[in-house]
Amino acid sequence: MVWLTYRQHRAQLLVTFGALILLGGTLLVSALEATSWAAGHAPDGCPGSSPVCHDFNRGMFDRYHAVYQVFGYLPLVGPALIGAFWGAPLVAREMERGTFRMAWTQSVTTLRWILAKLGLLCVAVVVAGAALAVMVGRWNAVFEGAFPDSSFTNPGKFNIVGLAPAAWWLFAFAVGAATSAILRRTVPAMAVTVAVIAVAIPAVIVSHDLYAKPDRQVGVSRDALIANGDVIVAEMRVAPDGRVSDGSLSSVCPPAAGVDPSSSRAELAEQDCLLAKGYQAAFDVHPASRFWLFQSLQALLLVGGAVVLLVVTVRRTLRLH
Repeated sequence: MVWLTYRQHRAQLLVTFGALILLGGTLLVSALEATSWAAGHAPDGCPGSSPVCHDFNRGMFDRYHAVYQVFGYLPLVGPALIGAFWGAPLVAREMERGTFRMAWTQSVTTLRWILAKLGLLCVAVVVAGAALAVMVGRWNAVFEGAFPDSSFTNPGKFNIVGLAPAAWWLFAFAVGAATSAILRRTVPAMAVTVAVIAVAIPAVIVSHDLYAKPDRQVGVSRDALIANGDVIVAEMRVAPDGRVSDGSLSSVCPPAAGVDPSSSRAELAEQDCLLAKGYQAAFDVHPASRFWLFQSLQALLLVGGAVVLLVVTVRRTLRLH
């Protein structure tokens, strides 16, 4: 069954792993070029937030962004492609071509047939997703510290490093497989799979705030939190008596006459005034140290959903028999 499954799905396997090899070569060349450039252009103390590092950081960002554009859409496109081209044809193509009649009348039982297909392809999907995460993670480390956009604060990066790619790709494959077994038509199954994943991705990203209660940081600057890689959930002001206000404080520090209230000059004047009157900036944040906690909880959520969908696939296939 393993060899038969490979022969049936070798096109998906070869295209996917070939694309990963091509991407890996691109990342390797980019990392080597950026490392060589940094060795000859990095001032003392760089990368960092010091003004002397501005030109260096900009040069690193340009090198980063040029390659990030190659795979920056993978957190969205990757799961959709896996679900549509790996999962959706799994059972539907057998039903459309009628090959299930031969497969289900041999000595191999229907249960063994579907479990072998699901088992081999699930392992391949997880390995491919893990390989992507390792390659991108190693490449991303070359640019660490050159600019404040971290893998925790950027949802796109978050879903392409760590445990996320393997979990997302497994979930997407399971969505496609379940849809395939239910609809029994390849093209409709592909369309429904892409639609489900398009809804699931933003829903899971929004659910991150439910993973843990944010910490409140008082008397710190936004720039310091961003430089530390913390995720800012909410911003507010704390009055001298301890009251928290997340609304306008123009009544406390009204803008000067003739100054546009929406201008940067008015905002800076208001901040200085509030600070002088004892108002402190406060932020609800998820510290950067929660990166792996959030990765683990998201992966657990996606793997749990994948298991349920795979069970649906098996049960539905047995009912078809």
